[in-house]
Amino acid sequence: MAKPEINLPNDINAQTLGKRRSLLSIIVAKFFQNKLAVIALVVLSIIITSAILAPLITPHDPNLQNLRHRLEPPGPEFWLGTDHLGRDLFSRLLYGGRVSLTVGFVAMIGAVSIGTTIGAIAGFFGGKVDAFLMRLVDVIISFPNIFLLITLVAVLEPSMEILILVFALLSWTGTSRLVRGEFLTLKNREFVLAARTIGMSNTRIIFGQILPSAMGPVIVAATLAVGNFILAESTLSFLGLGIQPPRASWGNMLTYSQSVTIFRNAVWYPTFPGLAILITVLCFNFIGDGLRDALDPRIVEK
Repeated sequence: MAKPEINLPNDINAQTLGKRRSLLSIIVAKFFQNKLAVIALVVLSIIITSAILAPLITPHDPNLQNLRHRLEPPGPEFWLGTDHLGRDLFSRLLYGGRVSLTVGFVAMIGAVSIGTTIGAIAGFFGGKVDAFLMRLVDVIISFPNIFLLITLVAVLEPSMEILILVFALLSWTGTSRLVRGEFLTLKNREFVLAARTIGMSNTRIIFGQILPSAMGPVIVAATLAVGNFILAESTLSFLGLGIQPPRASWGNMLTYSQSVTIFRNAVWYPTFPGLAILITVLCFNFIGDGLRDALDPRIVEK
C-alpha cells in the first residue's frame, strides 16, 4: 500500500504565509490608530512627491542667477523669495529636497543591508564568528563618528555619492546589534528547528525563516536612520564638506545665511530650508514611533 505524500516545506510555508498576512493586517490597523504617525506619513508623502515632481512644479531654474532679484522677499514671481545670488528659493528647496532625501534613503538602504547581513550571520552561527564580528562592531563604534565623517569627507572629494558611501559604511553597527539580538532569540524556536529537520540550508533558514520575523526593530531603526542621515548631510553641507554648490541641498542652502544682514533683512532665506529639515526629520521620527508601537509583539495579545 502506497504511503500518501506529504510536502512538509509547502505545508510549513503555507501556514507561515497565512500567519504573516494576519499579523500584517494587525500591524497596519495598529499603525493607523496613531494619528500623529498618520499625519506625519501624509506630510512626508507630500514632501517626497513634491521633490520627485520638482521639474514639473518649479517655476524657475534652481541654478539661474539674477542679481537684480537678490534677496527679494516672497511674492507672486518668487513664491519663497530669492537667495543672495537671486536664485529662486522655492525651486532650490524642491531640488535640494531631492538631494537630501536621496542621501537619506540610499544611505539607509546601504547601512541596513550591511548591518542586517552581519548581525544575521553573527547571531545565527554564534561562537567565534559572532565574537569576531562583534569585536569589529566595537572597534567601529569606538571611533567618534562625527570626526571620522568630517575627516573622510575632507580627504575625499565632497559629493553626494561620497556622503552616501561614508554614511553607509559607518552607520550599520546599531542595526547589526539589533539583528543579532533577534537572531539569538529566534534561532532556537520551533519553526527554525522544523526547518532544520526537513533539510533547509542555512541560507534559506537565515533569510527565509528567521529574518522576516526579526525585521520589526530593523524597520523602526531604518525609518529613524533616514532622518538622522538627512541631518548629518545638512550639517556637513552647511560646513562646506557635503553637497557642493551650485547643486542645492537643504544643508548648503543654509551656508550663506549666517550673516547678521541676512537675518535682519532676509529672514525668509534661512527659514524655509530650516523648516524643511525640521519637518522632514520630525515626520520620520513620528513614523518611527508609530511603527515601533505597531510592531510591538504584545499587539497580538490585545
